[in-house]
Amino acid sequence: MPLVRRGSRAAPVQLCSVKLLFDENLSPRLADLVAAEYPESIHVRAVGLLGAEDARIWEHGRIHGFAIVSKDNDFRQRSVLEGPPPKVIWLDIGNAGTRAIADLLRRERPRAESFALESDTSLLILSLKPPVV
Repeated sequence: MPLVRRGSRAAPVQLCSVKLLFDENLSPRLADLVAAEYPESIHVRAVGLLGAEDARIWEHGRIHGFAIVSKDNDFRQRSVLEGPPPKVIWLDIGNAGTRAIADLLRRERPRAESFALESDTSLLILSLKPPVV
């Protein structure tokens, strides 16, 4: 995993590597668009799970260490009921295009990395909507 130094005397901080498994309701191009930030990420199509039941996708994510990325409420609900692993990154994005989703994932990488390190947290919600103040 890559190391990052903060300041000249600070000890290196190890970044975690978050592997994303994109659900079929998202473009297969996303894996390539965010490959620099999320190496080893893949779309369900690439692993023969296109059209598979959610339980099969869930199991694949659990076994292979992926965080499932979806805008499907079923995965959001399953993450709350079953807990991790796998973890779920739920996209509250409406009809946003693939590039906007990729930009969101890149921008939110620090949150995704922190989320991956939280052993008890099962769900991360990412949104394009501005936060309510």
